[in-house]
Amino acid sequence: MTGWLLMTSAVPVKGKCVLWCSIGQMLYYRYEKIKNRGGHTRKMDFNLSEEQQAIFDMADDFAAQMIAPHAVEWDQTEQMPKEVLRQAAELGLASIYVPEAHGGSGLSRLDATLVFEALAKACPSVSSFLSIHNMVAWMVSSFGDEKLRDSYLPDLCSMQKIGSYCLTEPGSGSDAAALKTRARRTNEGYEVTGTKSFISGGNYSDLYVVMCRTGDDSPKGISALLVDSEAKGLSFGAPEKKMGWRGQPTAQVILDNCQVPSENLLGEEGQGFSYAMKGLDGGRLNIAAAALGGAQNAYEKALVYARDRSAFGKSIDQFQSLQFKLADMYTTLEAARAFLRQAAGKLDSGSPDATRACAMAKRFVTDSCFEVANQALQIHGGYGYLADYGLEKIVRDLRVHQILEGTNEIMRVIISRSLLAERDT
Repeated sequence: MTGWLLMTSAVPVKGKCVLWCSIGQMLYYRYEKIKNRGGHTRKMDFNLSEEQQAIFDMADDFAAQMIAPHAVEWDQTEQMPKEVLRQAAELGLASIYVPEAHGGSGLSRLDATLVFEALAKACPSVSSFLSIHNMVAWMVSSFGDEKLRDSYLPDLCSMQKIGSYCLTEPGSGSDAAALKTRARRTNEGYEVTGTKSFISGGNYSDLYVVMCRTGDDSPKGISALLVDSEAKGLSFGAPEKKMGWRGQPTAQVILDNCQVPSENLLGEEGQGFSYAMKGLDGGRLNIAAAALGGAQNAYEKALVYARDRSAFGKSIDQFQSLQFKLADMYTTLEAARAFLRQAAGKLDSGSPDATRACAMAKRFVTDSCFEVANQALQIHGGYGYLADYGLEKIVRDLRVHQILEGTNEIMRVIISRSLLAERDT
């Protein structure tokens, strides 16, 4: 077991000190049992283990105390304090599925969905940003050589360095393999030129995984480079004005003959696109989990409001039409949760249909959870439209989950191609 497993995080909250155990601490005494059974996931078992429930509760408690009270303010002021992210990192939440041998938490993708669902109950925007950072840490851990891991992983795991992921370009969104950013070999390394769009953490993060073209125009010509925020030739566009996810910064990442040393090549030349696709399966699960957490919060708000709001001489939860709506919302959430966890289990077990399952979960969960949040706003009536109640923020935040990590239309393409290929074999 690595040293970080004995860490705790003591955080002042309203004049008192709140102590959270790290993921490692919670699992320490059950480590041998977990190791012997080969991980956390059990095929076709949707009940959480004691360890998984502890992970969820820890993330939920942290989010309720350190994120939820500030979520609306951060949305309105368009800020996300780095100190809160680093407090989350102290609990092992910045390197969830980075192996323990590399300084991470060494948990499963299913475990990760629990964390992001819990965090998103407080704020989908913050939860999703942590998901992106976790993807960067995982990519460095999975594909970087020993020197690269030693250089970057300690700071990524502690969030002393915050990571962002740069794939999308102005002319290549859904067709990611058509990217134009090019890296030219030099005596010192690479000169990179191009523009990346819609980058969460642009001009905020410290490290950028940049997908760029080192070879021909096919997917085999794409490589992944790690670009430090202080790199010569790196600049950023103005902060984007967005419908949702306002709590996290978004901007273009502009590379103009950006100087990147050769040792910052992630893995091998020509393998960048395959790395990106491997990362997207887990990223889609995380985005779905964040949508689920946001929708769960919206549902709980609606449930309380329906009890407290009166009309025509009785609380509105006494009207059958509203009871039916609440029942449908809850059923949708439970179905989405089961679907998501099944897909995460397939990814953890290396199932041959894992990519299809992740695409299905992303499509279904983000679509259905947006609708739950929208219905929760409708139940609140005019109050739901006001910022003070937090419903309109959730609706705005969850709308983008249907677009990013591959639009839900692209998810349908992935699913259908897989089904047709399976049919024809």
